[in-house]
Amino acid sequence: MLHHVSVGVRDVERAAQFYDAVLGALGYKRVMEFLPYGIGYGEEHPQFWVQLPHNQQVATAGNGVHISFVARTTEAIDAFHAKAVEHGGQDAGAPGPRPDYSPDYYGAFVIDLDGNKLEATLLPEPVEAPAPKAVAKTAAKKAAPKAKSAPAKKAAPAKKAAPAKKAAPAKKAAKPAAKKAAKPVAKKAAKKVAPKPAKKVAPKAVKKSAPAKTAKKAKKGKK
Repeated sequence: MLHHVSVGVRDVERAAQFYDAVLGALGYKRVMEFLPYGIGYGEEHPQFWVQLPHNQQVATAGNGVHISFVARTTEAIDAFHAKAVEHGGQDAGAPGPRPDYSPDYYGAFVIDLDGNKLEATLLPEPVEAPAPKAVAKTAAKKAAPKAKSAPAKKAAPAKKAAPAKKAAPAKKAAKPAAKKAAKPVAKKAAKKVAPKPAKKVAPKAVKKSAPAKTAKKAKKGKK
């Protein structure tokens, strides 16, 4: 929910000596600094800042405000409280269970050098979290072989033999070729047969009739 939190201090370097020890007991360290204006603490990213107020006025603590830091063990909370008191902080609640907060609540409260109220609260790291991940991985591995058996169905591409039916167009091509070849032969035959009767009959009839007429004329002249 929160990206980072800042508290105002009157002297950054003085406050840093307190917070280096107190937050170090919880496993946090300086990850960014803009001295003499501010220092950011965290594990990898600056999530808690101690800094001079931006308006350049004197830093004041908020009544009813406190910042709580996550602690992984009760021993870390005990060390947090001890380091705070050792470096000039004030006790605001000794380490121990707080059943009125929740059954498993364990924490400690201190006041820093500038009046800011701080707390360390137990939040153990989950121990059983890795087990569900292992189950999920084994389930995924078991499901994987079933998925691999699917490629055996790829035998379907054998149906591509169907293109062999394309030989049929060759028959169609043969028929038109035979028709085209037959038509020219018939036309040539018609051309050769038709002209022969006309040429032979006409000249024979003319030549034979002419001598008959001349013979008759000759007979008439003799009479």
